[in-house]
Amino acid sequence: MPSNKRSRQAKAVVTGAGSGIGRAFALEIAARGGQVVCADIRAELAEETVRLIGRLGGAHALACDVSRLADVETLADEAERLLGAPVDLVVNNAGVGIGGKPVGEIGIEDWQWTMGVNLWGVIHGCHVFAPRLRRLGHGGIINVASAASFAAAPLMGPYNVTKAGVLALSETLAAELDDSGIAVTALCPTFVKTNIVRDGRIADGSSRFASTLMRWTGVSADGVARKTLNALDRGELYVLPQLDARLVWRSKRLAPVTYQRGAALIGRLMKRA
Repeated sequence: MPSNKRSRQAKAVVTGAGSGIGRAFALEIAARGGQVVCADIRAELAEETVRLIGRLGGAHALACDVSRLADVETLADEAERLLGAPVDLVVNNAGVGIGGKPVGEIGIEDWQWTMGVNLWGVIHGCHVFAPRLRRLGHGGIINVASAASFAAAPLMGPYNVTKAGVLALSETLAAELDDSGIAVTALCPTFVKTNIVRDGRIADGSSRFASTLMRWTGVSADGVARKTLNALDRGELYVLPQLDARLVWRSKRLAPVTYQRGAALIGRLMKRA
């Protein structure tokens, strides 16, 4: 299958499809003639996305807790049954937000919750779907990471660690699938206008700070989804959809000591917020 057809007429699974970036991916894939299984831990939100897709294309809703391997295995089997064909596009998007406390003060339960969804959820998605895609011989995997995967901002320890793991997993998988006909794309945005701050476990001061930045600098989830699917079609590994993400990416590599000092200053400002 030509690389520029991966996002067209796809048989897709999108996790965390009940809102935000996941919903935007589901809608855009349907607009490109695809059929989508919309998975979310809250089935009613996935069903709402299906209703929004409406006549754009075939869509189905399934409840799935991506932190549980058995749920993701069931999702893969049910998706193939519902679509009547093998899945050829997987968007591992489900994620949660956390922040506002330094390492050592963040509870271990919060670490485990974040790791379960943000990292293990993507590991489970790649573990279950990558072998199926290899057998199919074409398709794509999109893993939603974050600029936090390389920015390493203070007071975001669990989030940074999980997203760095997603980026490393994506890079590893891309190398392993290089000659397979399957493309891997890692999405690394900064602020996207979603509910992640409101629905996450973020301390009050940091939550207000993040919400303000999101209002000032956040971009639409729809635009991010379109850019990412276009990048997948071109076989691109990295998607940094905003200027600030690209500036952080470059400045950390060109001037790491200066970057670290700037990150520390931001951390002090966040503590005062």
